[in-house]
Amino acid sequence: MASATYRKSRAFAPRGFFECEGRGLEWLAAAETDGGPRVVKVFGWGDNYLDIERISPASPNPTAAFAFGAALARMHDAGADYFGAPPAGYDGTCYFGPLQDPVPMDTGTWLDPATYYAEGRLRPMVELGIARGELNDNDMALTEDVIAALPELLGRAAADRPARVHGDLWSGNVMWTADHGGTEAVLIDPAAHGGHREEDLAMLRLFGMAYMSDINAGYQSVHPLKAGWEDRITLWQLYPIAGHCVFFGGGYVSQYRSMCRSLLS
Repeated sequence: MASATYRKSRAFAPRGFFECEGRGLEWLAAAETDGGPRVVKVFGWGDNYLDIERISPASPNPTAAFAFGAALARMHDAGADYFGAPPAGYDGTCYFGPLQDPVPMDTGTWLDPATYYAEGRLRPMVELGIARGELNDNDMALTEDVIAALPELLGRAAADRPARVHGDLWSGNVMWTADHGGTEAVLIDPAAHGGHREEDLAMLRLFGMAYMSDINAGYQSVHPLKAGWEDRITLWQLYPIAGHCVFFGGGYVSQYRSMCRSLLS
């Protein structure tokens, strides 16, 4: 039986927005044959819409969470050519953020995570926050202090190779379903790119995730993380919180500043 279709749409969407998301979903789904997580099926896209599979929701459980963690590690292991690489088959602008206010997300051919995170993620987002009046020059100075400390903050994780990451993996972008029998996770709404595997895991924790300890255990059973990964969670959360400063301002600004200072203390 054919899957029911859900149309995600927005009038006057930024150029390439839905193609980037569609190709990102397909790129992540390519890892399913090697044990990666289920990714929502893509049926087609246009300038202002994306047609995807409709998912029937279910409640997660520890067994499904462990399986998702293991599958996520396998998807990351599928890799990317570079840090900052766009999804396969896409050469336009990539985006990060909510449907009504996505911002460009830099792509590139960075060879190490420190340079990628500094040049492709932190600086551009903080610059955008300054342009929108939510952040200021002192925030950029604080960010530059964090960037200078990246070799020390990354530790052994600085040697990791580019992973195939979802890129916006908060809990709302992990659906749980039992439409194929047992409960399983399904990934939706990515900002897919070549990144660091710890990015997705840190994002899962940012706003709370059910059965996170089981997800971590499943992940570690496939690909053990480098020593000190728990100390780097705040580091990888800086980019999405900087994004929330751009999108929403308010308390996220003080949170960003507090996170930077905690990394530097």
